[in-house]
Amino acid sequence: MVDAHLDDSRPTAAEVLQLATPLVGNAPDELGSLVAELKQQQLEANTSPHDTMESLQAELVSWRAKASSAAQRGGALLMASGTSPVPVVPLAVHSERYDRMTQQFGMMAREHLTCGCHVHVAVDSDEEAVGVLDRIRTWLPPLLALSANSPLWQGADSDYASYRSQVMDRWPAAGPYDVFGSADGYRTAVDRLIATGVLIDEGMVYFDARSSAHHPTVEIRVADVCLDVGDTVLIAALSRALVETAAQEWAGGVPAPEASTQLLRVATWQAARWGTQGDLIDPLTFKPATAREVVATLVDHVRPALRAAGDERRVDNRVERLFALGNGAVRQREVFRDSGLNAVVDLLVKETVAAP
Repeated sequence: MVDAHLDDSRPTAAEVLQLATPLVGNAPDELGSLVAELKQQQLEANTSPHDTMESLQAELVSWRAKASSAAQRGGALLMASGTSPVPVVPLAVHSERYDRMTQQFGMMAREHLTCGCHVHVAVDSDEEAVGVLDRIRTWLPPLLALSANSPLWQGADSDYASYRSQVMDRWPAAGPYDVFGSADGYRTAVDRLIATGVLIDEGMVYFDARSSAHHPTVEIRVADVCLDVGDTVLIAALSRALVETAAQEWAGGVPAPEASTQLLRVATWQAARWGTQGDLIDPLTFKPATAREVVATLVDHVRPALRAAGDERRVDNRVERLFALGNGAVRQREVFRDSGLNAVVDLLVKETVAAP
Protein backbone atom coordinates (compact mmCIF):
# COMPACT_ATOMS: atom_id res chain seq x y z
CA MET A 1 0.00 0.00 0.00
CA VAL A 2 1.12 3.55 -0.67
CA ASP A 3 -0.14 6.85 0.63
CA ALA A 4 -2.79 8.33 -1.63
CA HIS A 5 -0.60 11.44 -2.02
CA LEU A 6 2.48 9.32 -2.83
CA ASP A 7 4.49 10.95 -0.06
CA ASP A 8 5.65 7.57 1.24
CA SER A 9 4.48 3.98 1.47
CA ARG A 10 1.91 4.26 4.21
CA PRO A 11 1.95 1.86 7.20
CA THR A 12 -1.78 1.25 7.38
CA ALA A 13 -2.18 -2.54 7.61
CA ALA A 14 -3.84 -2.53 11.04
CA GLU A 15 -6.10 0.38 10.11
CA VAL A 16 -7.05 -1.11 6.76
CA LEU A 17 -7.80 -4.50 8.28
CA GLN A 18 -10.08 -2.81 10.80
CA LEU A 19 -11.81 -0.91 8.00
CA ALA A 20 -12.12 -4.13 6.01
CA THR A 21 -14.02 -5.96 8.76
CA PRO A 22 -17.49 -4.77 7.63
CA LEU A 23 -16.63 -5.79 4.07
CA VAL A 24 -15.19 -9.18 4.95
CA GLY A 25 -17.57 -10.22 7.72
CA ASN A 26 -16.87 -13.00 10.20
CA ALA A 27 -16.37 -15.88 7.78
CA PRO A 28 -14.61 -19.02 9.05
CA ASP A 29 -10.91 -19.34 8.23
CA GLU A 30 -11.55 -22.02 5.62
CA LEU A 31 -13.47 -19.46 3.58
CA GLY A 32 -10.41 -17.26 3.08
CA SER A 33 -8.99 -14.32 4.97
CA LEU A 34 -7.38 -10.91 4.73
CA VAL A 35 -4.45 -10.58 7.14
CA ALA A 36 -1.32 -8.60 7.93
CA GLU A 37 2.15 -9.72 6.86
CA LEU A 38 5.72 -8.89 7.92
CA LYS A 39 5.45 -5.17 7.16
CA GLN A 40 2.76 -2.60 7.89
CA GLN A 41 2.62 -1.65 4.23
CA GLN A 42 1.40 -5.12 3.26
CA LEU A 43 -1.88 -7.00 3.12
CA GLU A 44 -2.15 -10.73 2.43
CA ALA A 45 -5.26 -12.30 0.94
CA ASN A 46 -5.77 -16.05 1.42
CA THR A 47 -8.38 -17.81 -0.69
CA SER A 48 -10.31 -20.87 0.28
CA PRO A 49 -9.55 -24.16 -1.53
CA HIS A 50 -10.96 -24.42 -5.06
CA ASP A 51 -11.22 -27.17 -7.65
CA THR A 52 -11.96 -24.90 -10.62
CA MET A 53 -10.04 -21.93 -11.91
CA GLU A 54 -13.31 -20.05 -12.45
CA SER A 55 -14.20 -20.12 -8.75
CA LEU A 56 -10.63 -19.27 -7.77
CA GLN A 57 -10.65 -16.27 -10.08
CA ALA A 58 -13.94 -15.02 -8.66
CA GLU A 59 -12.62 -15.15 -5.10
CA LEU A 60 -9.36 -13.42 -6.05
CA VAL A 61 -11.32 -10.61 -7.70
CA SER A 62 -13.49 -10.29 -4.60
CA TRP A 63 -10.55 -10.09 -2.17
CA ARG A 64 -8.74 -7.50 -4.25
CA ALA A 65 -11.88 -5.36 -4.44
CA LYS A 66 -12.49 -5.57 -0.68
CA ALA A 67 -8.87 -4.81 0.19
CA SER A 68 -8.71 -1.91 -2.26
CA SER A 69 -11.92 -0.40 -0.90
CA ALA A 70 -10.67 -0.66 2.68
CA ALA A 71 -7.31 0.85 1.73
CA GLN A 72 -9.00 3.82 0.08
CA ARG A 73 -11.06 4.42 3.22
CA GLY A 74 -7.77 4.67 5.11
CA GLY A 75 -6.24 7.11 2.62
CA ALA A 76 -4.05 4.51 0.92
CA LEU A 77 -3.79 2.94 -2.52
CA LEU A 78 -3.54 -0.81 -2.99
CA MET A 79 -1.20 -2.22 -5.62
CA ALA A 80 -0.55 -5.84 -6.63
CA SER A 81 3.21 -5.65 -7.10
CA GLY A 82 6.13 -7.81 -5.99
CA THR A 83 7.94 -4.71 -4.70
CA SER A 84 6.94 -1.15 -3.94
CA PRO A 85 7.58 1.05 -6.99
CA VAL A 86 7.92 4.16 -4.81
CA PRO A 87 10.68 4.81 -2.26
CA VAL A 88 9.69 3.37 1.09
CA VAL A 89 10.94 2.87 4.64
CA PRO A 90 9.44 -0.52 5.57
CA LEU A 91 7.91 -0.69 9.05
CA ALA A 92 7.49 -4.05 10.74
CA VAL A 93 4.26 -5.42 12.13
CA HIS A 94 5.03 -6.03 15.80
CA SER A 95 4.59 -9.59 16.97
CA GLU A 96 6.81 -11.89 18.99
CA ARG A 97 7.86 -13.80 15.87
CA TYR A 98 8.44 -10.76 13.64
CA ASP A 99 10.36 -8.96 16.38
CA ARG A 100 12.62 -12.00 16.74
CA MET A 101 13.19 -12.06 12.98
CA THR A 102 14.17 -8.41 12.97
CA GLN A 103 16.56 -8.91 15.89
CA GLN A 104 18.11 -11.99 14.29
CA PHE A 105 18.51 -10.73 10.73
CA GLY A 106 19.10 -7.02 11.25
CA MET A 107 19.24 -4.75 8.23
CA MET A 108 18.12 -7.50 5.87
CA ALA A 109 14.84 -7.91 7.78
CA ARG A 110 14.39 -4.17 8.23
CA GLU A 111 14.76 -3.53 4.49
CA HIS A 112 12.56 -6.41 3.41
CA LEU A 113 9.27 -5.55 1.70
CA THR A 114 8.14 -7.99 -0.99
CA CYS A 115 4.93 -9.71 -2.06
CA GLY A 116 4.84 -13.22 -3.52
CA CYS A 117 2.13 -15.52 -4.82
CA HIS A 118 1.95 -18.88 -3.01
CA VAL A 119 -0.10 -21.70 -4.53
CA HIS A 120 -1.12 -24.68 -2.39
CA VAL A 121 -2.00 -27.90 -4.20
CA ALA A 122 -3.45 -30.86 -2.30
CA VAL A 123 -1.50 -34.12 -2.01
CA ASP A 124 -2.45 -37.45 -0.45
CA SER A 125 0.58 -38.04 1.78
CA ASP A 126 3.93 -36.71 2.94
CA GLU A 127 5.66 -39.20 0.65
CA GLU A 128 3.69 -37.97 -2.35
CA ALA A 129 4.47 -34.37 -1.38
CA VAL A 130 8.21 -35.03 -1.44
CA GLY A 131 7.92 -37.08 -4.62
CA VAL A 132 6.30 -34.01 -6.17
CA LEU A 133 8.87 -31.58 -4.78
CA ASP A 134 11.71 -33.64 -6.24
CA ARG A 135 10.09 -33.65 -9.70
CA ILE A 136 8.88 -30.04 -10.04
CA ARG A 137 12.08 -28.27 -8.99
CA THR A 138 13.43 -27.92 -12.56
CA TRP A 139 10.13 -26.42 -13.75
CA LEU A 140 9.83 -23.60 -11.22
CA PRO A 141 12.00 -20.94 -12.96
CA PRO A 142 9.55 -20.57 -15.89
CA LEU A 143 6.76 -19.89 -13.36
CA LEU A 144 8.85 -17.06 -11.96
CA ALA A 145 9.44 -15.66 -15.44
CA LEU A 146 5.73 -15.67 -16.26
CA SER A 147 4.73 -14.05 -12.95
CA ALA A 148 7.54 -11.47 -12.80
CA ASN A 149 6.07 -8.21 -11.52
CA SER A 150 8.74 -6.37 -9.53
CA PRO A 151 11.08 -4.40 -11.80
CA LEU A 152 11.27 -1.31 -9.58
CA TRP A 153 13.02 -0.91 -6.23
CA GLN A 154 13.09 2.29 -4.17
CA GLY A 155 11.86 4.33 -7.13
CA ALA A 156 14.48 3.06 -9.60
CA ASP A 157 14.57 0.43 -12.32
CA SER A 158 16.37 -2.62 -10.89
CA ASP A 159 17.05 -4.04 -14.40
CA TYR A 160 15.40 -7.26 -13.16
CA ALA A 161 11.95 -8.50 -14.14
CA SER A 162 11.60 -9.95 -10.62
CA TYR A 163 13.71 -8.06 -8.13
CA ARG A 164 11.50 -9.53 -5.40
CA SER A 165 13.17 -12.89 -5.95
CA GLN A 166 16.60 -11.34 -5.46
CA VAL A 167 15.51 -9.74 -2.19
CA MET A 168 14.01 -13.05 -1.04
CA ASP A 169 17.26 -14.81 -1.88
CA ARG A 170 19.00 -12.94 0.96
CA TRP A 171 17.29 -15.19 3.49
CA PRO A 172 19.46 -18.14 4.52
CA ALA A 173 17.05 -20.93 3.54
CA ALA A 174 15.46 -19.46 0.41
CA GLY A 175 15.39 -20.45 -3.25
CA PRO A 176 16.05 -23.75 -5.06
CA TYR A 177 16.47 -26.90 -3.01
CA ASP A 178 18.10 -30.33 -3.21
CA VAL A 179 16.38 -33.62 -4.10
CA PHE A 180 15.08 -35.09 -0.82
CA GLY A 181 14.23 -38.63 -1.93
CA SER A 182 11.64 -39.36 0.76
CA ALA A 183 9.53 -37.79 3.46
CA ASP A 184 12.19 -38.75 5.99
CA GLY A 185 14.82 -37.08 3.81
CA TYR A 186 12.77 -33.89 3.69
CA ARG A 187 12.15 -33.94 7.43
CA THR A 188 15.83 -34.50 8.15
CA ALA A 189 16.85 -31.61 5.89
CA VAL A 190 14.36 -29.22 7.53
CA ASP A 191 15.25 -30.35 11.05
CA ARG A 192 18.95 -29.81 10.38
CA LEU A 193 18.27 -26.28 9.16
CA ILE A 194 16.28 -25.46 12.29
CA ALA A 195 18.86 -27.11 14.54
CA THR A 196 21.46 -24.58 13.38
CA GLY A 197 19.65 -21.96 15.45
CA VAL A 198 19.77 -19.52 12.52
CA LEU A 199 16.12 -19.93 11.50
CA ILE A 200 13.43 -18.79 13.91
CA ASP A 201 11.14 -21.69 13.00
CA GLU A 202 10.09 -23.98 10.17
CA GLY A 203 8.11 -21.14 8.61
CA MET A 204 11.44 -19.61 7.59
CA VAL A 205 12.28 -22.52 5.31
CA TYR A 206 11.67 -20.35 2.25
CA PHE A 207 12.28 -22.96 -0.45
CA ASP A 208 10.78 -22.14 -3.87
CA ALA A 209 8.42 -25.02 -3.12
CA ARG A 210 7.91 -26.87 0.13
CA SER A 211 5.68 -29.32 1.94
CA SER A 212 3.25 -27.24 3.96
CA ALA A 213 3.60 -27.52 7.72
CA HIS A 214 -0.08 -26.64 8.24
CA HIS A 215 -2.00 -28.12 5.31
CA PRO A 216 -1.92 -31.40 3.33
CA THR A 217 -0.42 -29.56 0.37
CA VAL A 218 2.64 -28.77 -1.65
CA GLU A 219 3.19 -25.01 -1.52
CA ILE A 220 4.73 -23.47 -4.64
CA ARG A 221 6.24 -20.14 -3.58
CA VAL A 222 8.45 -19.08 -6.49
CA ALA A 223 6.10 -16.58 -8.15
CA ASP A 224 5.71 -12.84 -7.75
CA VAL A 225 2.26 -11.56 -6.88
CA CYS A 226 0.82 -10.90 -10.33
CA LEU A 227 -0.52 -7.56 -11.50
CA ASP A 228 -3.38 -9.18 -13.42
CA VAL A 229 -5.75 -11.60 -11.67
CA GLY A 230 -5.87 -13.65 -14.87
CA ASP A 231 -2.11 -14.17 -14.67
CA THR A 232 -2.49 -15.30 -11.06
CA VAL A 233 -4.98 -17.92 -12.20
CA LEU A 234 -2.54 -18.97 -14.93
CA ILE A 235 0.15 -19.58 -12.30
CA ALA A 236 -2.36 -21.54 -10.20
CA ALA A 237 -3.43 -23.71 -13.14
CA LEU A 238 0.16 -24.46 -14.13
CA SER A 239 1.07 -25.18 -10.51
CA ARG A 240 -1.76 -27.66 -10.09
CA ALA A 241 -0.85 -29.33 -13.37
CA LEU A 242 2.82 -29.55 -12.34
CA VAL A 243 1.87 -31.21 -9.05
CA GLU A 244 -0.50 -33.65 -10.74
CA THR A 245 2.08 -34.52 -13.40
CA ALA A 246 4.81 -35.01 -10.81
CA ALA A 247 2.56 -37.12 -8.58
CA GLN A 248 1.84 -39.45 -11.48
CA GLU A 249 5.55 -39.67 -12.30
CA TRP A 250 6.37 -40.46 -8.67
CA ALA A 251 3.66 -43.12 -8.49
CA GLY A 252 4.97 -44.62 -11.74
CA GLY A 253 8.55 -44.76 -10.54
CA VAL A 254 9.84 -42.09 -12.92
CA PRO A 255 13.08 -40.79 -11.37
CA ALA A 256 13.46 -37.14 -10.42
CA PRO A 257 15.38 -35.05 -12.97
CA GLU A 258 19.10 -34.84 -12.33
CA ALA A 259 19.97 -31.20 -11.80
CA SER A 260 22.19 -29.65 -9.17
CA THR A 261 20.84 -26.95 -6.90
CA GLN A 262 23.57 -24.66 -8.24
CA LEU A 263 22.26 -25.17 -11.77
CA LEU A 264 18.73 -24.39 -10.63
CA ARG A 265 19.96 -21.22 -8.93
CA VAL A 266 21.38 -20.09 -12.28
CA ALA A 267 18.10 -20.90 -14.06
CA THR A 268 16.11 -19.05 -11.39
CA TRP A 269 18.41 -16.03 -11.59
CA GLN A 270 18.00 -15.96 -15.38
CA ALA A 271 14.22 -16.04 -15.03
CA ALA A 272 14.35 -13.22 -12.48
CA ARG A 273 16.63 -11.12 -14.65
CA TRP A 274 14.78 -11.36 -17.94
CA GLY A 275 11.28 -12.64 -17.23
CA THR A 276 9.52 -13.18 -20.53
CA GLN A 277 11.76 -10.80 -22.50
CA GLY A 278 14.96 -12.77 -22.91
CA ASP A 279 16.42 -16.23 -22.97
CA LEU A 280 15.59 -18.63 -20.16
CA ILE A 281 17.20 -21.97 -19.31
CA ASP A 282 15.43 -24.95 -20.87
CA PRO A 283 14.39 -27.33 -18.03
CA LEU A 284 15.16 -30.39 -20.17
CA THR A 285 18.50 -29.44 -21.72
CA PHE A 286 19.71 -26.67 -19.39
CA LYS A 287 20.74 -24.70 -22.46
CA PRO A 288 19.53 -21.19 -23.36
CA ALA A 289 16.20 -20.93 -25.17
CA THR A 290 13.73 -18.13 -25.73
CA ALA A 291 11.12 -17.50 -23.07
CA ARG A 292 8.38 -18.54 -25.50
CA GLU A 293 10.13 -21.83 -26.19
CA VAL A 294 10.68 -22.59 -22.52
CA VAL A 295 7.09 -21.75 -21.58
CA ALA A 296 5.86 -23.91 -24.47
CA THR A 297 8.00 -26.77 -23.13
CA LEU A 298 6.46 -26.30 -19.67
CA VAL A 299 2.89 -26.26 -21.02
CA ASP A 300 3.52 -29.35 -23.14
CA HIS A 301 4.99 -31.13 -20.12
CA VAL A 302 1.79 -30.65 -18.13
CA ARG A 303 -0.71 -30.68 -21.02
CA PRO A 304 -2.34 -34.02 -20.11
CA ALA A 305 -2.99 -32.73 -16.58
CA LEU A 306 -4.31 -29.43 -17.92
CA ARG A 307 -6.65 -31.29 -20.27
CA ALA A 308 -7.90 -33.57 -17.50
CA ALA A 309 -8.67 -30.57 -15.28
CA GLY A 310 -10.39 -28.64 -18.07
CA ASP A 311 -7.70 -25.93 -17.99
CA GLU A 312 -5.98 -26.52 -21.34
CA ARG A 313 -7.72 -23.83 -23.38
CA ARG A 314 -7.58 -21.31 -20.54
CA VAL A 315 -3.83 -21.77 -20.14
CA ASP A 316 -3.11 -21.67 -23.88
CA ASN A 317 -5.13 -18.48 -24.30
CA ARG A 318 -3.67 -16.84 -21.23
CA VAL A 319 -0.09 -17.59 -22.25
CA GLU A 320 -0.72 -16.03 -25.64
CA ARG A 321 -2.26 -12.96 -24.01
CA LEU A 322 0.62 -12.61 -21.58
CA PHE A 323 3.23 -12.66 -24.32
CA ALA A 324 1.17 -10.24 -26.43
CA LEU A 325 0.53 -7.66 -23.69
CA GLY A 326 3.43 -8.36 -21.35
CA ASN A 327 3.46 -9.51 -17.73
CA GLY A 328 3.51 -7.08 -14.82
CA ALA A 329 7.24 -6.41 -15.11
CA VAL A 330 6.99 -5.51 -18.79
CA ARG A 331 4.04 -3.22 -18.24
CA GLN A 332 5.52 -1.48 -15.19
CA ARG A 333 8.82 -0.85 -16.96
CA GLU A 334 7.21 0.48 -20.13
CA VAL A 335 5.08 2.97 -18.18
CA PHE A 336 8.01 3.97 -15.98
CA ARG A 337 10.20 4.64 -19.00
CA ASP A 338 7.53 6.58 -20.90
CA SER A 339 5.65 8.44 -18.16
CA GLY A 340 7.43 8.15 -14.80
CA LEU A 341 6.78 6.79 -11.34
CA ASN A 342 3.36 8.30 -10.67
CA ALA A 343 2.06 6.72 -13.86
CA VAL A 344 3.31 3.33 -12.66
CA VAL A 345 1.31 3.76 -9.46
CA ASP A 346 -1.76 4.68 -11.53
CA LEU A 347 -1.29 1.54 -13.64
CA LEU A 348 -0.89 -0.72 -10.62
CA VAL A 349 -3.87 0.70 -8.73
CA LYS A 350 -6.11 0.37 -11.77
CA GLU A 351 -5.01 -3.09 -12.89
CA THR A 352 -5.09 -4.57 -9.38
CA VAL A 353 -8.87 -4.46 -9.39
CA ALA A 354 -9.47 -4.65 -13.15
CA ALA A 355 -11.60 -7.43 -14.59
CA PRO A 356 -9.40 -10.28 -15.89
